[in-house]
Amino acid sequence: MSSENASKTLAVVNCSQLVTLAGPARPRVGPELRELAIIPNGAMFIRDGIIERVGSRAEIELLIEPDTEVVDAHTGVVLPGFVDAHTHPVFGGTRVDEFEERSKGATYEEIAARGGGIQSTVNETRRTYDDMLLHISWTYTDWFLQSGTTTIEAKSGYGLSLEDELMILRVINKLDGGSGLRYVPTFLGAHSVPVEYRSRRDQYISLIIEEMLPAVAQQKLAEFCDVFCEKNVFTTDEAWKILSAARCHGLGLRVHADQLSLSGGAQLAAELGTVTADHLEHTDAAGIAALKQAGVQPVLLPGSVYALGSKRYPAAREMIDAGLAVVLATDFNPGSSPTPSIPMILSLASTQMKMTPAEGITAATINAAYSLNRGAQIGSLEPGKIADFVIHNWSDYREIAYFFGVHNVSRVYFGGKLSYDSHR
Repeated sequence: MSSENASKTLAVVNCSQLVTLAGPARPRVGPELRELAIIPNGAMFIRDGIIERVGSRAEIELLIEPDTEVVDAHTGVVLPGFVDAHTHPVFGGTRVDEFEERSKGATYEEIAARGGGIQSTVNETRRTYDDMLLHISWTYTDWFLQSGTTTIEAKSGYGLSLEDELMILRVINKLDGGSGLRYVPTFLGAHSVPVEYRSRRDQYISLIIEEMLPAVAQQKLAEFCDVFCEKNVFTTDEAWKILSAARCHGLGLRVHADQLSLSGGAQLAAELGTVTADHLEHTDAAGIAALKQAGVQPVLLPGSVYALGSKRYPAAREMIDAGLAVVLATDFNPGSSPTPSIPMILSLASTQMKMTPAEGITAATINAAYSLNRGAQIGSLEPGKIADFVIHNWSDYREIAYFFGVHNVSRVYFGGKLSYDSHR
């Protein structure tokens, strides 16, 4: 066999804990969220970017071939790459002025009512050329990798016109995989009603349904469609129309639900059988029961609660006890959650929502992968899966959430290839 055709093998050894998350081929629920399938002093053998075997160091060292690259984890913890299932990573400008206003007592709703909020980012994004948006987004890609994330769900939603929404989705597709970060695109034209349509919102909804969705589907720019369902944004009736149209175009459905009020978003998600219902800060017991009955995965975003200075976190314990396959994500965006850090989210999940460290890890890896229809490929370290893994400079996985505000990622591998090295 020529060297060009020879398979590339990689052995990862000297792990204090190899956190495999091996288990049933579905999202994890109830007590399963705490079952991480850890191999102490574990190791992993990879061929052509695919995990071939996991086991003890002694078992894996027997498989090492003469040309195998051996990666020494230096007694660090090795986990699957985090899967961040809710982000808004392509935008122009920042909202630091609003951050300062909120520190002085202004609320998110007050700022939005006077033309700030999402609309201010829309204005900045529309003024930014696609090449510049691509350049800015590369920086955020590095931030995700430094946090140990290898896959993100990436929403549009800061264009709110046909041309600008398509531009953002094209940027997302250009970013996908180029730097070791996988992007899963979601169309969010129903993020807000843009200022030019405020007095004729029905026309904007028609624009989404009759022009935006067909173009997105025809050009294959997104896998999912999302709607911000809230009484002052899109009502449940409006969201139903948009999501139903999206389903007709073959898009998976996601929904921003019950973030600012008990708006009926969770019930809508259950009625439509969406893949996820995201936020859920105000969802009640009836909403939780409806999500369970419909098999909808909740995506919880404690970073936005924290950043907005709110005290109302999603009822994570009640959702887990009800048997929901909970997901954790950053909600990375310039206004309400400007963090790409899953480790920070894991800390908030434990301290503010009383999720155990193990539950948090499961929610940000294998459960998140299933929420993106990728549970068979990523989210755990099992034979046959893509070798997306991260070496953390901790000896115990619980330290990731325990030492909040600290990034201690050593190296990130994407499909078996090094994509981030903290020593470079």
